[in-house]
Amino acid sequence: MSKSKIIRQQIWGRLHDVAKPDTRFHLNFSEVIPDFIGSEAATAKVVAMPEYAASTFAFITPDNCLVDLRRQMIADGKAFVMSTYGIYRGFLLMEPRMVPQGAELYAAWLDGMEHFARPISLAEIASRGCFDFMATGASAVSVDGVRFGKGHGFFDLEWGMFTDLGLVDETTPVVAVVHDCQIVEENLTPSETDILVDHIATPTRMHHVARRAKRPRGVKWNLLEPKQIAETPPLQELQRIQGIA
Repeated sequence: MSKSKIIRQQIWGRLHDVAKPDTRFHLNFSEVIPDFIGSEAATAKVVAMPEYAASTFAFITPDNCLVDLRRQMIADGKAFVMSTYGIYRGFLLMEPRMVPQGAELYAAWLDGMEHFARPISLAEIASRGCFDFMATGASAVSVDGVRFGKGHGFFDLEWGMFTDLGLVDETTPVVAVVHDCQIVEENLTPSETDILVDHIATPTRMHHVARRAKRPRGVKWNLLEPKQIAETPPLQELQRIQGIA
């Protein structure tokens, strides 16, 4: 078993004590990054960041632990893009005034995002310019910023698409929102696709990472199965944009 799998299994064992069950996947952490007790306190630390205050266009993952952050971004009138489950239906755009006052929490849930937000293509995302800020959940994250997802590589893939289009780079602030039990208190060596985060927000602290390595760039087409490309419309769109379809 690889070290990343061992770390996930260890963290998933701890998560059972603090995770909030998902309506579809319960506590199946290989299928969902859960919300957890204290996520609102972690969100408050993100909202207090200068990078958050300065952002006008952000990317946020559909992880359950980011519901309160999505709610706050809607309330603050910040435009953001969110990926759909598995990226099977691409990306959704949430903009100011899309959500009636009082419906921010519902709109922040995944079903609410489907109702209030609208689909957006990679080409349209690119036309809007760079992301000012990115937020993601994680299965685990090390103190030196190495992020582990569920094991499917969706955030790595999204990062690859966005770097290919020049929407994110080494300077893009990336924050991971996790429970304290999801932090790995050791330095880890990232793989060729691991995304390094700059900040780790937990219910009890904000940890700022001194990154030792650069983030990867571009989609690693050689690592993708034809079936995954066929099931992911943004990958097909990127191939058309790059002239390789």
